[in-house]
Amino acid sequence: NQTVVIANRKIRAVGEAAPAAGAQVLDLTGYTVMPGLVGMHDHLFYPTGGIPVYAELAYSAPRLYLGAGVTTLRTTGSIEPYTDIELKKLIDLGQLPGPDMVITGPYLEGAGAFTPQMHQLTSANDARRTVDYWADEGATTFKAYMHITRAELSAAIAAAHKRHLTITGHLCSIGFREAAELGIDNLEHGLMVDTEFDPNKQPDVCPPGKETTQTLLSLNVNGARVKKTIATLVAHHVAVTSTLPVFETFASGRPPLEQRVLDVMTRQARIAYLTRRTLVAEMPNDPYSTLFPKEEQFEHEYAQAGGLLLAGPDPTGYGGVVPGFGDQREVELLVDAGFSPVQAIHIATENGAKFLRMDKQIGTIAAGKDADLVVIHGNPAQNINDIEKVEIVFKNGIGYDSAKLIEASRDSVGLH
Repeated sequence: NQTVVIANRKIRAVGEAAPAAGAQVLDLTGYTVMPGLVGMHDHLFYPTGGIPVYAELAYSAPRLYLGAGVTTLRTTGSIEPYTDIELKKLIDLGQLPGPDMVITGPYLEGAGAFTPQMHQLTSANDARRTVDYWADEGATTFKAYMHITRAELSAAIAAAHKRHLTITGHLCSIGFREAAELGIDNLEHGLMVDTEFDPNKQPDVCPPGKETTQTLLSLNVNGARVKKTIATLVAHHVAVTSTLPVFETFASGRPPLEQRVLDVMTRQARIAYLTRRTLVAEMPNDPYSTLFPKEEQFEHEYAQAGGLLLAGPDPTGYGGVVPGFGDQREVELLVDAGFSPVQAIHIATENGAKFLRMDKQIGTIAAGKDADLVVIHGNPAQNINDIEKVEIVFKNGIGYDSAKLIEASRDSVGLH
């Protein structure tokens, strides 16, 4: 029951304001307008059927993100950084539909990378050189990965911060408290990947996944050790990115993908997903059914303690998370984790804008900000599942037909 006036790609007024004479008017009675989603773990690549090689979705991913209401995203790790950089240029020029993109450089990975698409760092100097090179090429943020050493991470943080850039991490060889004390800005995935509680953890070594899983299964999220980690992250102003959709795919008893999601996959990707989903459903003593609610609890406790929680789907795993649709699912799962619908929407919009230092431009609906808006046929503030009912997405004041963007991506995810 409000009027939003858009002019020259900006929000001119909100509330009782009347549109100017001759303005195009959309009567959206019964609809809701919310800020564009700010995807903070939104890759442009996708797993290719169980082998450790990823396909770059240069065509479908930008369209699906935008069609689902994502108007700004951080790539949060890149397999083809030059492709990501050039796509950003084309989108900025208006030659391709897609969100505004914050480009992350290639993974800062140590020895032991599971895919040949990642460069493996050889030293702290190599880490520093890699950051400097890709910052010159156009990357504005970086991501440390599972086998990086403390010396390499420290060097990468120093190089990024020297340029006033940020660095996040999906870590394994380094615990969360160690990373916070080294000066990292953001940590991905939350408790699920924090190895510091493993009693056999060795410095600079990523322990076996089974050991970490067993440790986390017995860990009390309300216990002193986890509370100490949360307090350390908050004290060092380290943000945490929630990526609940990718973890949901590993837990049995969770809802399967909707038909609209399956429709944008290639036939091969659909078969690979459905086959793996069947195996998950039949898994005896499934650990993720216990770990998933623990992760939700951790994220809620972290935010309640004053931490900056961010949101993104992480479209990796075995292919059960799809660009755009995964961002919507992330918001729904934040509500499942205990946040109110409005709190979840703010996490997925305003919090990301704050971390990216773009909150004066995006993240909320206010006069003077960029006209990045999502028109929803329903009210997600009351029913969070209405966030799937996107009809129009405005990015920089330009309106896009959500259904057409999604239809253009049919049978594409897994191919291009």
